[in-house]
Amino acid sequence: MLNVDITKAGDCLPELVAQSIDGNRVVITRNGKPVVKLVALAGKKRKRKFGSAKGLIRISDDFDEPLEDFKDYM
Repeated sequence: MLNVDITKAGDCLPELVAQSIDGNRVVITRNGKPVVKLVALAGKKRKRKFGSAKGLIRISDDFDEPLEDFKDYM
């Protein structure tokens, strides 16, 4: 967590916003007391990891076989 006095926060606001977006907690203080917390509305998007669902999805062997209910239409 980063605590910054309000008098110094104005000079480095873009950097504080960037740190907030990166997931760091930024608190702006006045006379040593917290008055504002910067919170990112949308965090960094995580990249998808290939194979992360391995073993979670199972497809039956007859997945692509015609359904009994539709034999009349074939």
